[in-house]
Amino acid sequence: MNAARKSFAALIVATTAGLLTAGCASDGTEVVRPGEGAPSATAGAEPSGASEAKPCPPPQQWMGTRVAPPTTLDDTPVNTPEAAELSQAVGEQGRGAFAEVYGSLVVDYPVGRVALCVTDLARGRELAEAAKQADPKADLTRLDLYLARFSERRLLAAMERLDPYLGPGVLGFPLYSFNPASDASGLEVTTNAAGAASAALKARLQQLAGGIPVSVAKGEPATPA
Repeated sequence: MNAARKSFAALIVATTAGLLTAGCASDGTEVVRPGEGAPSATAGAEPSGASEAKPCPPPQQWMGTRVAPPTTLDDTPVNTPEAAELSQAVGEQGRGAFAEVYGSLVVDYPVGRVALCVTDLARGRELAEAAKQADPKADLTRLDLYLARFSERRLLAAMERLDPYLGPGVLGFPLYSFNPASDASGLEVTTNAAGAASAALKARLQQLAGGIPVSVAKGEPATPA
C-alpha cells in the first residue's frame, strides 16, 4: 500500500470512527424521517431543498470544541451505539448502490446523530431508506442530510489520476500524500514547504485531477513501515 493509500485509509477510519464534537448539526439541514417519500430527481438538476440545506461540515466544525464523550470503552471515547449502527448502515449503501451521490459522513455530529453528505438530497433520502431496509435497527430520525460538492467516487477517481506522480513528483516538487477532503470538497495534497507555497504546483495538480479543487499543505515524507 503506497503512502497515499495509507493516508486515505487513515482518513476513512477517522471519519467513520466518528470523532466527537459539540455544536448543532440540525440547524438548516434536512432531517430524514422513516417513511418519507423520496421525490424523483432529474440528473444534473438542483436537489430538492438544496437552497435550505447546509454544506457538508468541514473538520474545523466537528473537530472543534469537544463535549464529554457519550460512551467509553476502557476509558477510551467511542461512538454512541445508535450513531454507530446508523453510520454503518448508511455507509454500506453510500459506497454501494448510491456511490454516485455519496460524499462522506460524520458520526456523533452532534452526539447521537450522523451527518450524511450527498451531492443530491433526493437520492440521499433514497439512500437512507435503503439503509433502513437493509438494517431495520438503523434509526433514521438521527440522520441529517448535508450537501457535498463531490461524490467520494469522483474524488477517488481524481486520486487515481495523481497516483503516477506520487514518486516522481510534479514540477520538481515531491508529493507525499493525497486524500479526499473529509467534507468532500476536493483533494488534499501534502508536499514540502516550497511546494506548499507554489501557486504553479496547485494549478497543475488541479489540472491533473480533472478540475477537482486541490489544497496543498506542507507535510512529511512517509517513513517505511
